[in-house]
Amino acid sequence: MATVDIKVPSPGESISEVRIAKWLVKDGDVVSKDQVLAEIDSDKATLELSAEVEGKVQLLAKEDQTVNVGDVVVKIDTSFKAEAKPKAQEQVQEAKKAAPSVAPASAPASVSAAHATPVAKAMLDEKGVSADKVKGSGPNGRITKSDVAAYVAGGVNADAIALNGWGGKRDQSRVKMTTLRKKVAERLVAVKNQTAMLTTFNEVDMSAVMAVREKYKEKFKEQHGVGLGFMSFFTKAVTEALRLFPQVNGQIDGEEIVMHDYADIGIAVSSPKGLMVPVLRNAEKMTLAEIEGKIKELAVKARDGKLSIDEMTGGTFTITNGGVFGSMLSTPILNPPQSAILGMHNIVERPVAVHGKVEIRPIMYVALSYDHRIIDGKESVSFLMAVKQMIEDPNKMVFGNKEPGQVLLGL
Repeated sequence: MATVDIKVPSPGESISEVRIAKWLVKDGDVVSKDQVLAEIDSDKATLELSAEVEGKVQLLAKEDQTVNVGDVVVKIDTSFKAEAKPKAQEQVQEAKKAAPSVAPASAPASVSAAHATPVAKAMLDEKGVSADKVKGSGPNGRITKSDVAAYVAGGVNADAIALNGWGGKRDQSRVKMTTLRKKVAERLVAVKNQTAMLTTFNEVDMSAVMAVREKYKEKFKEQHGVGLGFMSFFTKAVTEALRLFPQVNGQIDGEEIVMHDYADIGIAVSSPKGLMVPVLRNAEKMTLAEIEGKIKELAVKARDGKLSIDEMTGGTFTITNGGVFGSMLSTPILNPPQSAILGMHNIVERPVAVHGKVEIRPIMYVALSYDHRIIDGKESVSFLMAVKQMIEDPNKMVFGNKEPGQVLLGL
């Protein structure tokens, strides 16, 4: 009998232990090569443990157990062969599509939330849908995000959803915090306790940027294949402002200040597992199209739970946009070890004074939280003013915060 040991992979540097979040197979199951065996939770990301060979599995760790990186958690007996999956499965699914429309039938009792991707499980929880109601189209019948979306689009019993919460009962439930959530909590508390965090605010007239976007968005999408959003303008403005005020781009390391001659910008994005902050490397060299393309790529990875550790580490500055959720004003919290973070908010038409007259303009409130140990008030306010000026006059993003005429005259 030949056996193969499956060890816990390393999610990244400095991580020595992880948690078995969910076994996707049972002890004694016969699995195929590359089949996902478990979901592993670390303090930075969630990864999947896959079978390197086909055979019968012996599970050596329990669900929710903390194990060390490199530990053997599964043994696979290669003398067993996985059963071939019937090729007629697709024909059966097509036949079901052609059948008269009826209420979704329950799947076999063996189907559970454990047999769903992380994103699909989050959607099941959010919509209050039982996994046995959804037919999986992934490998080995695994439920995917598109499966849940298709089921919801087909109509979900609203009464059943109501019974899962707010049904008049006074039940309670407890769910153990994920390793990632615990790490986030520790870092946020550390920020409040270990930094001298202050926040400065300003307002930005979005008229100019909105006019540019409206004028060129169709041609931009046609030529570059991505939409033109406001995040790319703010990212570009931030990189230019960081060049003008490099202290905002610095970090404290013990008794030293680390300065960066590059701008690795973290973009906070929402994911099923919470807020993720993937990083745009050397954003100061990117065009608006490159920024938009990279943000889209990283956001999709975050939603699908496929962000790597490298894609979430090493940022020098962060931008977060609460405006997409309707936030008018907030004080964003620092993303350690960075020293500053810019908060964007929703755009609302407000009456403002323009050349002595009251006009209605699209206004966004912006906030810069910063570590006062390294950044003085003058620098923080000046940095935010530079961002404001470049958004209100996009030409300054191209000409280094100067008017085109000043550049022409060498002023």
